[in-house]
Amino acid sequence: MATVEGSDLLAAHRAKDVLRFIACGSVDDGKSTLIGRLLYDAGALLEDQLETLAGDSRHSGSRDGDLDLSLALDGLAAEREQGITIDVAYRYFATEHRKFIVADTPGHEQYTRNMVTGASTADAAVILVDARHGVTAQTRRHTHLMALLGIGSVVLAVNKLDLLDFDRSAYDRIVAEYDAVAAPLGFEVLSEIPVSARDGDNVTAHSGRTPWYDGPTLLEWLHAAPPHHRGADGPFRMPVQWVNRPDPEFRGVSGQVVGGTVRVGDRVRVEPSGITTSVARIVTFDGDRDLAVTDESVTLVLADDVDATRGDVVCCGIDPTEAADELDVELVWMGDAPLEPGRPYTLRVGTQSVGARLATPTAELDVTTGEHRPTTALTTNGIASLQVSLDRPVAFDRYVDNPDTGGLIVTDRTTHQTVAAGMITEGRRRSAAIRWQDLDVDKDAHARLNGHRPRVVWMTGLSGAGKTTIADLVQQRLHADGVRTAVLDGDNVRHGLSRDLGFSDADRVENNRRVAEVARLMCESGLVVIVSFISPFRADRDAARAMFADDEFVEVFVDAPLEVAEARDPKGLYRRARAGELPGFTGIDAPYEAPECPDVHLDATGDAAGAAERVVAHLLATGLRAVDGR
Repeated sequence: MATVEGSDLLAAHRAKDVLRFIACGSVDDGKSTLIGRLLYDAGALLEDQLETLAGDSRHSGSRDGDLDLSLALDGLAAEREQGITIDVAYRYFATEHRKFIVADTPGHEQYTRNMVTGASTADAAVILVDARHGVTAQTRRHTHLMALLGIGSVVLAVNKLDLLDFDRSAYDRIVAEYDAVAAPLGFEVLSEIPVSARDGDNVTAHSGRTPWYDGPTLLEWLHAAPPHHRGADGPFRMPVQWVNRPDPEFRGVSGQVVGGTVRVGDRVRVEPSGITTSVARIVTFDGDRDLAVTDESVTLVLADDVDATRGDVVCCGIDPTEAADELDVELVWMGDAPLEPGRPYTLRVGTQSVGARLATPTAELDVTTGEHRPTTALTTNGIASLQVSLDRPVAFDRYVDNPDTGGLIVTDRTTHQTVAAGMITEGRRRSAAIRWQDLDVDKDAHARLNGHRPRVVWMTGLSGAGKTTIADLVQQRLHADGVRTAVLDGDNVRHGLSRDLGFSDADRVENNRRVAEVARLMCESGLVVIVSFISPFRADRDAARAMFADDEFVEVFVDAPLEVAEARDPKGLYRRARAGELPGFTGIDAPYEAPECPDVHLDATGDAAGAAERVVAHLLATGLRAVDGR
């Protein structure tokens, strides 16, 4: 009988739905204490956890040895030392009615990006305010972020009312001020509750100290908050995680359903290719099914042998995702360094990873007012609207329709660190209006006429390393041998092509992009293009290389130690930089990222003519003159 009862209890527990919610607000408003109180009163803290909590309270607590419930979540040593939340702390607990996953997020403005991470998967939000301070700028910021991320249910917990003797007028004043902020943002559920997280008033039980309040406790509110499965009621969506081929007789596409439902026999479409087919089987670990719903992980066997692979989205045939290679997005910038427009990044939507270039932002969100203001920069914790150009189309929905296929992250190609998270607002196929125009006289035709293959020789190194001198010698040597050449010198292009650019990191990125694009056009015309450019950032040089065929791009590192380059100082730039007249000068107060594996590594302390001969020898050895038919 006990086994049957245990089985029934387990089945009942599995049948409970899950509410994901976030606790946010200003620093010291009591978020960790409130979540600790919920866990404690709900019986979610085990005996050994309570013993540890009691010991931590004696050593690190803020209640003179009494149980400090905030320490149940502040796991980092730095958090306990400072009494603040830095990282996002996730906790799971359950009651007889529901299961919960709660994210306790940091209150400091500098950790806003961590708060956004915690909020990205939340159904509901508990926003705390300290009754003594009322609605702060951070309260407004977090509320606007909740609306931006599409959270449907929000409750304002007016905390520490015990320090104001549960003054109703103070509570009413805060509620009125907060309603003015939140009501226009369109939350599906918006409520307010007076609480004392420290003492437990109105957290899990009604308080006799607030006879004037007849609403739900916080736990009752959480029990009633609707799960906000934004994709569940929409059309079918399943990003492909992998192609399942256990044997030659079986081929399926596996992934998690993130929107709608799918049945055997349904017509589906594979995006971004647009191929249509139907579902022949729905396979799970427990066997075949006739139906799959949102949040289930399944393998679909398609009726036709279509090209569907990781990164594609299998979707409803009559209401498919969109596909585009240019997106309008709202980005939350998480990187320590500012956004550098034009620099290549990697963008991920669902299971799709593509190369991306971010345009200059057009408008930044003022999260305290909800208004957009013009901007051309995006720094840590900033939120801005901008366009993203992709190297190939991706399948997507607008974030408001389905966050799983409309949310994105951006990573740095060099460090692989996440620098931004965002929401897709619109998309367009750039290729529908602009496409590469093929010409009858192509690169191969130029090569046959010239008697040599095109190349891009990208010379990088510090100012004063000797790049221009060596580039000129290489051009003289090739010209004498009948090779058609062009030189793109860093100083010369700033007289025209890049005369509008300065020397900020963003301007350097754009300068390199322009030069690489011009070099590509010259390469298409059959020339050997010699680029003499400091190009201090490795990612920009890698982006330039990616624009050419494998054998067309030659990276030459003109390697001169800083002391040698500075001693030469042919233009007096180092002297001026040392005097503070040229801020952001590479090698002095701006970094130079040396190539890790250049095609040619030149010791620039030696003879320039010898260095130039090494470059020419490399070109000849790698097929410069190998032209079909000659």
